[in-house]
Amino acid sequence: MSISMAALKQLVPRTNTLWKPVVRCVSQSSHQKLLPENYDYDGPHLVTQVPGPRSKMLLESLDTIQNTEAVQFFCDFKKSRGNWLVDADGNRLLDVYSQIASLPLGYNHPAIVSALADKNNLSTFANRPALGVLPPVDFPDTLQKLLLVAPPGFSQVQTMACGTCANENAYKAVFFWYRARQRGSLIPTEEELESCMRHEAPGSPNLTILGFKGGFHGRTIGCASSSHAAPLHKVDLPVLDWPIAPFPVTKYPLDVYAQENRQEEERCLDKVFQLMQEYKNKGRPVAGVVVEPIQSEGGDRHASNSFFRQLRKIAKENGSAFMVDEVQTGAGLTGKMWAHEYWGLEESPDIVTFSKKMVIGGLYFKEDFRPKGPFRIMNTWLGDPAKLVILEAVLSVIHQDRLIDNMTETGQVILQGLEKLQDKHAEVLSNARGRGAFCAVDFPNTLNRDKAVAALRNKGVQCAGCGARSLRIRPALIFQPHHARMFLDILEETTLEMKAPDA
Repeated sequence: MSISMAALKQLVPRTNTLWKPVVRCVSQSSHQKLLPENYDYDGPHLVTQVPGPRSKMLLESLDTIQNTEAVQFFCDFKKSRGNWLVDADGNRLLDVYSQIASLPLGYNHPAIVSALADKNNLSTFANRPALGVLPPVDFPDTLQKLLLVAPPGFSQVQTMACGTCANENAYKAVFFWYRARQRGSLIPTEEELESCMRHEAPGSPNLTILGFKGGFHGRTIGCASSSHAAPLHKVDLPVLDWPIAPFPVTKYPLDVYAQENRQEEERCLDKVFQLMQEYKNKGRPVAGVVVEPIQSEGGDRHASNSFFRQLRKIAKENGSAFMVDEVQTGAGLTGKMWAHEYWGLEESPDIVTFSKKMVIGGLYFKEDFRPKGPFRIMNTWLGDPAKLVILEAVLSVIHQDRLIDNMTETGQVILQGLEKLQDKHAEVLSNARGRGAFCAVDFPNTLNRDKAVAALRNKGVQCAGCGARSLRIRPALIFQPHHARMFLDILEETTLEMKAPDA
């Protein structure tokens, strides 16, 4: 399946320098079928507990080879369809987590299957190239299509294998840019080339990236140094001493508590400014600031649009790059192609990273952040053209089936449903929040949340937590209002059981 340039342009609205949240008409997705009849069901179907006996047997086998402590159960992807995940024991679950928020079109979508079966794509799947040195003949045209769905303000893109790779290389691009400005040239001096081999200045500069408490950007050393969501992401690693700013602890709904939240956000912004001055005075300037539009692993933590606008201004005034990590929020789930479109920035970010629902990892960046010289942003594969074949099919479906509108409509059903449930069951549920279908709700503590996740799974809903006590909802873009209502009914059933005296 191919998609026209004009269609791609419609996914991301543009103006010259200033853009504001775009109001889209709500689709009629609840009345249209996004998949064939045999891709949807009236509800979950359970034949065993989850995990069942076959999953447990497979777990024992896998455990002889690698650590399996994070494995929940084994999947039968051949039998899975649309929003429905079938496990090794034949249980059919409604998936509201979509493989850690990474499936754009659910399981075995016909458009993706068709792209894989297309003989014209055979050589792309058979030959994985070293893209940095020997790209295929159609690669420039392919990247032009990727640029057409870029956030406004970007003319450059670099593909990567995953979100962590994207962020780690975004940090490198920031450091190259910062040092080029300091020396007045993109080209390193002989002294810098020689001293870097001893890990000494000026070739190895003492620069930093400012991250936020609760943020998560990946598991490499640089990404872990800017991540502060969970101890297991960092423990035993010799992470770098980079500044950690507080992220606003806001109350929900944000607009109801606007004044209190504003004070909290101002406190955090003041601390960002203070840290920048502190590290500058220590001779360790902040070369870049990295932030998620919604802190995901940290517990689905939101801040106001104004907070992010002010943060962008502070970064610029300090001479720091402004990076937005859209690995989990990008590609439409929030009701916009890119979540930071909600902010109404006067100037676009300097770098935006992506992965997950974009199928391939990568970074969009301004031309100032393009390095000089070969092999500076480099690895063997730099992504995979086969993933770009799949992405083209995905983007075509997003456009043709108006899936971003679908996320707006379905997200309204999810969020309003969560709000009603928390009003009815305030002792169990609280802090319903979300943008588009990117939603979450809190339980009283970690134990209750984890019990709820296990109970939901054994009622036929595949889901997961985040932060200390949140249940996060990350469906595929084909998740429709009737799926949302099905999920909400099962969540209420689970909540009522947790309220029972013998629970």
